[in-house]
Amino acid sequence: MRIGIMGAMDKEVALLLSDMKNIRSEKIGIRTYHSGSLYDKDVVLAVSGWGKVASASTATAMLIRYNVETIIFSGVAGSAADELNIGDIIIACQLVQHDLDASPIFPKYQVPLLGISHFKTDAKLKKAAISAAEKFASNEISSHIDSNTLSEFNITKPKVYEGLIASGDKFISSSEELAKIKKDFPDLKCVEMEGAAVAQVCYEHNVPLTVVRVISDKADSDAEINFPLFISKVASQYSRGIICNLLDRI
Repeated sequence: MRIGIMGAMDKEVALLLSDMKNIRSEKIGIRTYHSGSLYDKDVVLAVSGWGKVASASTATAMLIRYNVETIIFSGVAGSAADELNIGDIIIACQLVQHDLDASPIFPKYQVPLLGISHFKTDAKLKKAAISAAEKFASNEISSHIDSNTLSEFNITKPKVYEGLIASGDKFISSSEELAKIKKDFPDLKCVEMEGAAVAQVCYEHNVPLTVVRVISDKADSDAEINFPLFISKVASQYSRGIICNLLDRI
């Protein structure tokens, strides 16, 4: 089975790329796709860039050009739930586009012609991802990230949650913006800019998907400070640890 692995930014998947063997790289458009072996699995890895169009384009290329049979998206997100802290992990059970509104022709958030607004992730992959994340969070994180860095972000015992993730073409960095989104999605766990678009592509092609997100910020006025620091120091370590465990379960 060939597995597609995606991240929106280089630093989210850099360590995974460094661990790949027998790499063959090919450029399609402006993106480079790396195929090879990762932890003894046949994978294709690519950096999509930010946003729904970029991520949907990348996922489509993986499906059409490389015939991947499942996709894993790994990256960071802003918290949308009070109980979440920086360093906690969210495994998507459903994804929705919080900025999609074709009303009054179609109900708000519903994807025109598909007739749905929420895209479910694959149940088996979700279960495997939760197990992989829990193993990393409870037993392995200190071997991947040094104690000073964990202390800097106040990461002590990160927790793993499953829940709803909302995607949109806007970086959420104010409590007011987040509150507007949560008004319609009170059970929302986090916000980001790619997952639901990839979920729509996978839905249309009937390909299993799992989305793993790590909380990098609180989607508030401090997000522009916390987000880049987390990306530069922590994000790739999370992706490496969790996906290593996940691939062992697929």
